[in-house]
Amino acid sequence: EVSTDDPETAFCTLANREELNPEEGSVHHCLYQFTRNETLTETNKLLCDVCTQRHCGPKNNTKSEKKCVYTNAKKQMLISLAPPVLTLHLKRFQHAGFNLRKVNRHIKFPEVIDLAPFCTAKCKNVAEGNTKVLYSLYGVVEHSGTMRSGHYTAYVKMRAMNNHLSDLVLRGQSQALETEPVKGQWFHISDTHVQPVSVSKVLSSQAYLLFYERLL
Repeated sequence: EVSTDDPETAFCTLANREELNPEEGSVHHCLYQFTRNETLTETNKLLCDVCTQRHCGPKNNTKSEKKCVYTNAKKQMLISLAPPVLTLHLKRFQHAGFNLRKVNRHIKFPEVIDLAPFCTAKCKNVAEGNTKVLYSLYGVVEHSGTMRSGHYTAYVKMRAMNNHLSDLVLRGQSQALETEPVKGQWFHISDTHVQPVSVSKVLSSQAYLLFYERLL
């Protein structure tokens, strides 16, 4: 999608991301790195139609005469529409020569996460003046084992139905009302075995998939 936003605000976020100072090895650090501002130069220059027309005039009729102009540019991936349910998929493999290796490093993740530092200043479904976009953790998928074999288990929070979230999903209506995580009991599910666990047990797991619901 081509955007014609004011260059002065094109790279602005709902909350100041420079004040984050995220801890390395955390979900916050992953999001910070994924949404960082990049400069495209040399072989990564951007093909610019405006620059091409300015330097070469109107588009030529024959492809052989067409000359494309590339220019330096800035690039940043930001969230333009805050989802009702946020799913974070952690890459737990890396190439080691010709082999794939599983990454067993623990990645810290919070019970409540604020997406505002990673959202555009004009995020479509955030009320004007809001500087927080909060999400509460309700599910975690964990993988144990290696790349060749292993076992998936899940942590799920049993909680009351969130009517405000349902309104957002079904009708697109949103109104910020809560700032605390949804209360409930966590359970660990492994095949047919289900047992209650503490939130500290959940937060210490080796997450592969994280599921958050928007606090509304």
